Amino acid sequence: MAHLVFFGGLGMLAGALARWLLGHLRRGAVVPPPYCELLVGTLWAASGCWWAAGRLDPALLPLLLGLGWLAVAAGTVDVLHGRLPDALTLPALPAALLLAVPLGGAAVLRAVLGAGVLAGGYLAVRVLAPGALGAGDVKLAAGLGAALGALSLSAVLVGALLASLLTVGVALGRAVLRWAVQVRAGLSSTVWGRTVSVRAGPPGARAAGGGWAGGVPHGPAMLAAGWLVLAAAGTGGPLVGA
Repeated sequence: MAHLVFFGGLGMLAGALARWLLGHLRRGAVVPPPYCELLVGTLWAASGCWWAAGRLDPALLPLLLGLGWLAVAAGTVDVLHGRLPDALTLPALPAALLLAVPLGGAAVLRAVLGAGVLAGGYLAVRVLAPGALGAGDVKLAAGLGAALGALSLSAVLVGALLASLLTVGVALGRAVLRWAVQVRAGLSSTVWGRTVSVRAGPPGARAAGGGWAGGVPHGPAMLAAGWLVLAAAGTGGPLVGA
């Protein structure tokens, strides 16, 4: 319980710092409380409890905490504002390499290779299909590839695949929701001999899923997948050093 309170409280402070930082960027991103605080607090509490229970390698704890913070900070901006700030994506690579140092020299080398593999793959997709990925996704891929590469190249590949599946799943869910709202909005029924239109909401209400005009952002899925793969592998998964 003490570890839960300590890491959860520390995470909430880190989340508050993230929210403050986002609001003071050159292109500020306003995030209402307490989303950052609760999300970072939850991820840090889980990481701390795994470490305290002996399920997480102590050398991996800093990397998992750092990726959890980045996932919430960058992911929140991408969800709310549809962009990934350079102030978060560019420092992610050197930060990931630094946090990989406790894992050993071989892990740092794998991190460098993982960064190149994932960023290179995303850059290729960006060049061949510019509408599929944003420039921020490519920049984020370097830091995320380094974090996962510190474990193994297999973790990098699994993370990329899981991110794609998450984005496709969200896009399909959004499409189904919009279709359901449009069908409901167009329904009509005859009541007491009169035709009454059934509306989805008050006049001028935005249809569900109406945001993200440029499509579903991929950054949140990248970050969620990266954290999940790192946590799963670090707590006994088969991807370490593979």
